[in-house]
Amino acid sequence: MTSTAKLDERSLALRGRIIDALEGGKRGHVGASLSLVEILRVLYDDILTLRPEEPRWVDRDHCILSKGHGCLTQYTMLAERGFFSHDELLLQCTPGALLGGHPDTHVPGVEAATGALGHGLAIGVGLALAARMQKRRSRTFVVMGDGEINEGSVWEAALSASKHRLSSLTAIIDYNKLQSYGKVSDVLPLEPLADKWRAFGFSVREVDGHDVESLRTVLKATPFETDKPSLLIAHTIKGRGIAIAEGQASWHHKASVDAKLVAQMREALAEVTHA
Repeated sequence: MTSTAKLDERSLALRGRIIDALEGGKRGHVGASLSLVEILRVLYDDILTLRPEEPRWVDRDHCILSKGHGCLTQYTMLAERGFFSHDELLLQCTPGALLGGHPDTHVPGVEAATGALGHGLAIGVGLALAARMQKRRSRTFVVMGDGEINEGSVWEAALSASKHRLSSLTAIIDYNKLQSYGKVSDVLPLEPLADKWRAFGFSVREVDGHDVESLRTVLKATPFETDKPSLLIAHTIKGRGIAIAEGQASWHHKASVDAKLVAQMREALAEVTHA
């Protein structure tokens, strides 16, 4: 599936905030954050039941960004929802800042520290089980990267989720087909990806991960089945919205973001805006 979705004004504005954060911190994961924008936008705008003024409200829904290196997008959405000021985005990765290069639970709205890959789904299974035992209606959403699911711990957690019939658990794969050092198909091929998750007991759907309306429709339909965990494969483009970064593994992370690079990103985004 290749994305044909156009980026609307809000999606472009969110990408602009991510560039602001990259400029402020002078470093960050670019491609990995940009492929996530519509997924997290829809979750935080339309799906998750949260109280920004009470981040640890017991009946909240949980959103775990298991691919923690995409945190600039999560930080942007948390700021949009009012968990903290947008000014914090400009300070990310600077000494003493609230926001670091990976999510941490001291950040309001962040449910799990996810610097190491492969742990988020297991945490989500635990949260879903706890909600059931405590008779709470909280739902849990876990967003994973495609390279991340090379990790065996993901599949152990999937088996557990299926065994316990955790219908309140939805896993989402940001399937941008690239990981830090190359194509997923070259590093460790995943296909047939949907069939694998079905074999592990999940109810599976696929969607264009940049199509906001399609994401809204499918995520509002969770759980996909009443006695199974749900798995959504979101087909995305790494670096989406900045042409020079799209589909380029070299844009996974930039250890040095200078004024010239910021100008290039803003120019590329402006070309999308005026297209």
